[in-house]
Amino acid sequence: MASSSSSSAVDYSSFLSDLAKSRKENPIRGLLHLELEPGLLSLLAGKPNPTTFPITSISFKARNPLSADGLEEDEYTLSTAEVSTALQYNFVAGVVPLVEWVLKLQAFEHKRKLDPAWTVTIGSGGQDLIYKAFSALVNPGDPVLVEAPVYAGVIPIFESMGSPPIEIETDADGVDPASLRAALAAWPSDKPRPKVLYTVPYGNNPSGATTTTERRKEILALASEYNFIILEDDPYYYLYFGSAPRPPSYFSLDTEGRVLRFDSLSKVLAAGLRLAFVTGPLPIIRAMNLHTASANLQANSTTQVIAHAVLSKWGIKGLQAHTSGVSTFYRAKRDVFQKAMERHLTGLARWSVPQAGMFFWFELVLPPGGDSKELIETKAFKAGVLALPGQVFYPGGRKTSFVRASFSLLDEDQVNEALRRLAVVIREEWGGNPPTVQ
Repeated sequence: MASSSSSSAVDYSSFLSDLAKSRKENPIRGLLHLELEPGLLSLLAGKPNPTTFPITSISFKARNPLSADGLEEDEYTLSTAEVSTALQYNFVAGVVPLVEWVLKLQAFEHKRKLDPAWTVTIGSGGQDLIYKAFSALVNPGDPVLVEAPVYAGVIPIFESMGSPPIEIETDADGVDPASLRAALAAWPSDKPRPKVLYTVPYGNNPSGATTTTERRKEILALASEYNFIILEDDPYYYLYFGSAPRPPSYFSLDTEGRVLRFDSLSKVLAAGLRLAFVTGPLPIIRAMNLHTASANLQANSTTQVIAHAVLSKWGIKGLQAHTSGVSTFYRAKRDVFQKAMERHLTGLARWSVPQAGMFFWFELVLPPGGDSKELIETKAFKAGVLALPGQVFYPGGRKTSFVRASFSLLDEDQVNEALRRLAVVIREEWGGNPPTVQ
């Protein structure tokens, strides 16, 4: 069992950005927790009187994953106290019962002992927390280690900070430790070293790759050797459907406090809730909370209370049952897409089969100089099929023949028709006579 000690040798002050160090605690938010003191009469916060709110009750239904078929619906009616919490300002780190539930979940799921050295905070979706993490750790112009291809949503963050992304090679097994070591070993001694590595280790977006256990251990060893923090962005953790046991997370393997882990409720409860949580070293989480206090104050109270109502009724066992059903659903969708790929794109594309997530990443077999961006945005679109050109997943927008396709929504007939249309477009690029590709 990994247990990052409160006496961690990592000097987090050396990782925090100048902006993070300059932030001061919000004077109101910094005292808000004192209102929990029994018998205290608070004149502190400018909270609106809840009797003026027109919403007086919140009720909804949710499927019970522990029922016989997992489809039986439970009725939820929030208590008066829960409604009051849902409609009012709350704490920067999150509604207390949800924060406590998530802490217990992380300790259980990742086999970590509860320890003051690490904590969690709730955010308005994963993108919100990822942005705040980069803001807390990276100064403008600082280099950032990123897997390539990389989740397109983080590229604008690097660009806005003027931080050059250092691309690390990947393959079907995730980040290549040899490529990472080569980049770090050759780093000029007169330039600041990268302080963070950003990676999506399960069902990578876009590549679909899941990083092997052995590689995770190698990368953690490199983090220790070269003194950097791993940003483990893991929205597809619960969407793992590989035949082998799910590899342990970086957070579960970490013994030095070098992992900042991001989880999302978007893929397992509802994307519109806009809730995610980050787990990691207390000094970094504190810096992120200071950012929240000066930016958007907190994540949505209402969706936090709704999420907690569901999760607390389910318990961890219920969440496991639900996410098992979710991963089974996506495995079936993956299988349908894989068969359609084999039927329509054999000889016209190359791919690896994903073991998690909701994406296929494949290389189109195009004539020399072929560009998936031009083909997708013009000819494929005209033919009635759309996917995401691989160019958007490379910092700098390099030319590539790769494409990302999501298999989460279309049914089997639609998938077959979409890939049939794409196959026609690829053949037309070769004048109807594509080469034979093994």
